[in-house]
Amino acid sequence: MAVLLIHTGGTIGMVAAEDGFVPSEGVVEGFAHNRAGRIDGLDQLDIVVLKPLIDSANATPADWNRIARIIFESHAQYDGFVVTHGTDTMAFTAAALCFALGGLSKPVILTGAMLPLTVEGNDGERNLTDAFAAATTAPAGVWVQFAGRLLHGARVRKSHSRAFDAFAADPSDIKPCQQASALGLHEAGTHSIAVLAVAPGVSAGVLEYAAETCDGFVLRCYGSGTVPNTPGLRRALEIAGTRRIPVVAVSQCPEGGLAFGTYASAAILRRHGVIDGRDMTVEAAYAKLAYALARHDEAEARRDWLGRSICGEIGAGDA
Repeated sequence: MAVLLIHTGGTIGMVAAEDGFVPSEGVVEGFAHNRAGRIDGLDQLDIVVLKPLIDSANATPADWNRIARIIFESHAQYDGFVVTHGTDTMAFTAAALCFALGGLSKPVILTGAMLPLTVEGNDGERNLTDAFAAATTAPAGVWVQFAGRLLHGARVRKSHSRAFDAFAADPSDIKPCQQASALGLHEAGTHSIAVLAVAPGVSAGVLEYAAETCDGFVLRCYGSGTVPNTPGLRRALEIAGTRRIPVVAVSQCPEGGLAFGTYASAAILRRHGVIDGRDMTVEAAYAKLAYALARHDEAEARRDWLGRSICGEIGAGDA
């Protein structure tokens, strides 16, 4: 089987420098060529290096587009794809690729490391080796291979800042890819999107400014979907409604999701047309909003697309 490795940067390929670890060409490539021959079923490994390599903290939707375009243009030539990526924004990129690539018939495996391949005792060797194996055996779709687990690309989140087992994902019976009769490529645009969290006494001015200037925003609510019923939040949601920009609500809790209607304090959200993100991760909600804005010009079409499960990002019980 033939696999394409797309090396974007990240900790896995870093070397020590004066100010800390920095991306370096040759680290991942050298290890990959040495290890690939030991993977059962992997007969051909080709490598594409994104230049310049990025620290994933600097990743943007333009980088999502670059990665998705390479997979789209190479889809027919390979049996699977591996994307090495920094861990800080890997969940965002995994979700984005789920929305960017419709009709995938090959596995796309994202992986990275908490310690570089250049450091003794690193986790990159295992993760990259496992990713190569997954690229030859996993179902079609976008997955994250990390710490011995294959995780759903539209439901994954980084759950620990230092541990090797740094990622988690709620299970889903829906594969992490859009169903389509043929492979399609969708690109994110340059829209202005904010992620805002409610908090006791949160600044009303920040919320109103986002509503006045952004193309849409993700609102991180308390628990199952409650928010402070303040004049500032009401005003912000009124502005968003007047401008017909999408507001997607998700929970600040990493598990459980929203349950609109449980508490009266969530009525302000329903009354102002906030979209129920149910159990979407903030990463999936942000990426989905970016693609909704790029794909649909009409407000109602955006609402419809944002409110239904596209690639398993919403749990089956909530879909």
